[in-house]
Amino acid sequence: MSHTSDVFIPLNIAVLTVSDTRTLETDTSGQYLVGQLQQEGHNLIDRQIMPDNLYQVRAQVAQWIADDRVQAVLITGGTGFTDRDSTPEAVTCLLDRIIEGFGELFRQISHQDIGTSTIQSRAFAGLANRTLVCCMPGSTNACRTAWEVILQPQLDARQGPCNLVAHLTQTPACASRG
Repeated sequence: MSHTSDVFIPLNIAVLTVSDTRTLETDTSGQYLVGQLQQEGHNLIDRQIMPDNLYQVRAQVAQWIADDRVQAVLITGGTGFTDRDSTPEAVTCLLDRIIEGFGELFRQISHQDIGTSTIQSRAFAGLANRTLVCCMPGSTNACRTAWEVILQPQLDARQGPCNLVAHLTQTPACASRG
């Protein structure tokens, strides 16, 4: 069965910035993601900025995963290798399935820009309750890389031979698959 559509299917996406220092005014990474998803025709359903607190991040992401209106969650920040970075620990326990290729491809592409420092990136993605959760570093350049090379095509139902839209809740592609 094909995992593509002839028409664009707008998704409902939530954006979370995990940072101890950023505000709406200084959050260039979150703003970049919001701008790109809206430019593509997707819907911003919620946007939050919260400190790098494992339990607060986990609670917010769990709330979005449980909300049938949210089809994807994009998280920027907290994926590094410092003691304060806790996004992977906050989120991975919520996932039903890990998308290994997301982190692998992100690090491969990032190597061109930042060299071997890419080994310290713990970017990852997965599915939970038919909701896509993508976690990427907090830099705007990292978000640009993730969006342009991975997310934009995979969040477009017309992308072939397959895309992630077919696996998400409340889309015509999902409804037709039963």
